[in-house]
Amino acid sequence: MAKKFSIIIPTKNEEKNIGRLIKSVKNQTVKDIEIIVVDNYSTDKTARVARQFGAKILRFGPERSAQRNFGAKKANGKILFFLDADMEVEKKVLNQAAHLFERNKTIKAVVVPEVSVGENYWARVRALERSFYLQEPSIEAPRIFDRDAFLMAGGFDESLTAAEDWDLGQRIKRLGKIGRVTERIIHHEGKLSLFGHLKKKYYYAKNIQYYAKKHPEKFKAQSGTARLKIFAKNWKKIFADPIHGTGIFILKFLEYLVFLFAKLG
Repeated sequence: MAKKFSIIIPTKNEEKNIGRLIKSVKNQTVKDIEIIVVDNYSTDKTARVARQFGAKILRFGPERSAQRNFGAKKANGKILFFLDADMEVEKKVLNQAAHLFERNKTIKAVVVPEVSVGENYWARVRALERSFYLQEPSIEAPRIFDRDAFLMAGGFDESLTAAEDWDLGQRIKRLGKIGRVTERIIHHEGKLSLFGHLKKKYYYAKNIQYYAKKHPEKFKAQSGTARLKIFAKNWKKIFADPIHGTGIFILKFLEYLVFLFAKLG
């Protein structure tokens, strides 16, 4: 029997996070849902924990785009919501999204604002930076999709391992409008490792060129001087929190060096 929402979660060794996310999904005011965990052959207890919380477990890889597309093909919901295991959703996200789709049939996808929380200095730096991107249309990407529109757009581009969410958002815009809810996704950064963060950025930097070639004008509006303009617009936040504001400049400088190494390597 068809559900209203299918929640699709790609995982890889997320036993510490997956239970919190599924609890928040099951706590939604909308109950007509199914939860699909597409696990990339975890070696920990991710699948066992997710199953204990009532999720359907599928096995697929090798990257999150392929996992998400596989989950979408197996989904029964009319609306697809893609989440990551280290997230948590506020109580009325699904309710607000359902109302948007019902009131305006031209809406084919929905942005959910994302905020970060963390336990150490670099996690709090990332949280401050992420706050700059709220309501920035060049940065925010939809996570909730009308299933028919998602399939018509071709789903996530599996050749992209960076910016695949931005890419899908561009293709969805050709089919209809993108709405936005006010309830949020909470992204749990935990104890963010600076080395681990830069290693991930290096991986993305090696692959972002494929997105840049596919959407050259859009990429210009999302990087370089365009990103600096977003920072300048939020100067009050930086000066209000100089300790973490300084950390943002250090982090962005290191990320820029990583990008150069990736481009030259």
